[in-house]
Amino acid sequence: MTTTTGPVSALSPDELRALAEQAGRDLEGAHPADVLRWARDVFGSDLVLASSMGDEVLVDIAATAAPGIDVVFLDTGYHFAETIGTRDYYAEFTDVNLRTVLPLRTVAEQDAEHGPRLHERDPNLCCALRKVEPLERALAPYTAWVTGMRREDAPTRTDITVVGWDARRSKVKLNPLAAWTWDDVNAYVAEHHVVLNPLRELGYASIGCAPCTRAVAPGEDPRAGRWAGTNKTECGLHT
Repeated sequence: MTTTTGPVSALSPDELRALAEQAGRDLEGAHPADVLRWARDVFGSDLVLASSMGDEVLVDIAATAAPGIDVVFLDTGYHFAETIGTRDYYAEFTDVNLRTVLPLRTVAEQDAEHGPRLHERDPNLCCALRKVEPLERALAPYTAWVTGMRREDAPTRTDITVVGWDARRSKVKLNPLAAWTWDDVNAYVAEHHVVLNPLRELGYASIGCAPCTRAVAPGEDPRAGRWAGTNKTECGLHT
């Protein structure tokens, strides 16, 4: 198992990258809980999990594998009420330190500056303002961050590693669920009685902002409901 001989804060970016790449090899095939325990032991309070409450399984695992872990939730101002309710549940009833991060402008202020319904006219700019920039601020104090991405999610994610290097931010990036399939997720949910976003039961396989997300039909690609009718596939947080 990959370890360090001193505090990670003393490591250079090159050393952190080498640590991440070695851990990616060592932890491939490990249970997500074991990945999170390793990360907690190595990074301590320099570790954060970013969740949109569409990856409830990861938050549930983290609450027991890395109790007290910081979790950041980006409140874009466009979330479904069910998503906000799911956030509130995990903040109150699980052992995570959940922090909500807001964009620099309210929806009304953004409308005044860029015109209403920016998400329809320029979804990339809307995501940049309401997701990407807030995430940059949220991650700034940390050395490593955790996401709920899975290789099965989309063609753009098939090569993600369990632990890797985020060159854009010079941080270690962990994807503990990378190798899990929907069957793996559903099995864990059933076994551990995970509280899910209620939108799941309405056919929302991938959950984002309300104006840009729809339910999917049985057998349809899980991310087909995100930015449907456009060529947009990612919000920019991971690209």
